[in-house]
Amino acid sequence: MANWNDPQPTQAGFGASPSLTGTWGNSTVYDAGLRRHMLSIYNYMASGILLSGIVALGFAVSGMAEAVLTSPLRWLIALSPLAFTMVMSFGVNKLSTTTMRTLFWAFSVAMGLSLSSIFLIYTGPSIAVTFFATAGAFAGLSLFGYTTQKSLSGFGTFLIMGLVGILIASLVNLFLHSPGLSYGISFLGVLIFAGLTAYDTQRLKEQYSYVAGSDMAGKAVVLGALQLYLDFINMFLMLLRFMGDRR
Repeated sequence: MANWNDPQPTQAGFGASPSLTGTWGNSTVYDAGLRRHMLSIYNYMASGILLSGIVALGFAVSGMAEAVLTSPLRWLIALSPLAFTMVMSFGVNKLSTTTMRTLFWAFSVAMGLSLSSIFLIYTGPSIAVTFFATAGAFAGLSLFGYTTQKSLSGFGTFLIMGLVGILIASLVNLFLHSPGLSYGISFLGVLIFAGLTAYDTQRLKEQYSYVAGSDMAGKAVVLGALQLYLDFINMFLMLLRFMGDRR
C-alpha cells in the first residue's frame, strides 16, 4: 500500500518535462513545480472557503439555519465536517484523487451549513471585517512559513499539544459556561492556529519533494488544502469572538 509521506527521490518533479524524469538536477524545473503545487493547494483552499461562505450565507438568509438550530439536525450539521475530515485524513491511501476532491467539496458545503449560525449571532459588517483581518494575517503567516529558512518542525509538537489543550478546555467549558475561560480559549486559539498556519505551510512545501510525480500528488494537494482551510477557519472563528458585534 502506498504511503504519501514516504520519500520518493527518484520521482520526477511535479510538472517536470519527460527528459528530467528521475532527477532533481534542474532546480528551475523543481522550483516551477513547487510553485505550481502550492498554488494548487491555495486555489483549492480559497475555493472551498468561498463555497462555504456562499452556503453559510444562503442557508442563514433562507431562514433554514434558524429552524435547524432548534431541531436534532443541528448535531448532524455540526458533526458532519468532522466526519469528512476523518475520512479524508485516514483514507488518503485508499481513496482516489477524484474521490478526495469530491469529499473536499462536500466538506466545504457541510462546513458552510455549520458556519451559518454565525450570521444569526454576529452582525454582517463585523463578520466581514473579521474575515478580511483573518485573510491578511493568514497571508502573512503563510508567506513566512513558505519563505523562512528556519525549520519550524520543533514547534509542531507544542502546537499540537496546545490544540489538544484548547479542545479539552472547550469541552470543560460546555459545563462551566465561564466567559473568562471562553475568552482565554479564544486568545490561545488565535495564537495556536497562527502558528499552525506557518508550520503547515512549511511542511506542505517540504512534502512536495516526496509526492511530486507520484500518484499521491493530486491527493496531497487536496489534503493540503483541507489542512490550511481548517487553520484559516479556526483562526477566523477565534478572532470573531473578539471582533464580532453580537446582534
